[in-house]
Amino acid sequence: MIKINVSNRDPVTLVEVSGRVDSMSANQFGDKLTEQIDDGKILLVLDLSGVEYMSSAGLREIVTSLKKAKKAQGKGDLRLAQPSQRVREVLEMSGLDTIFRIYSTQDDAINSYLA
Repeated sequence: MIKINVSNRDPVTLVEVSGRVDSMSANQFGDKLTEQIDDGKILLVLDLSGVEYMSSAGLREIVTSLKKAKKAQGKGDLRLAQPSQRVREVLEMSGLDTIFRIYSTQDDAINSYLA
């Protein structure tokens, strides 16, 4: 089961995710991210502190969303905030920790857009 909460932190959109992002929930997760990007919300912070498990399907969705955000108006981005230890390990093992900007707190990630 996955829970996704979206809130506006103008100009940043905060997407808080909790639960398991696996093959059963990855499409729902990706659809929610795509929905934000399609609505013009292209400065995204993805808070992964509540994610206990992320499969390769979940990783694929965040990579796809990063690409979509960057293509949108040529200035979008998707940054990660406080990934759980398990998610951080998966990001490191897959090499995605070198592609994403990862912050230790939500505020740091949000403020990185404002600097």
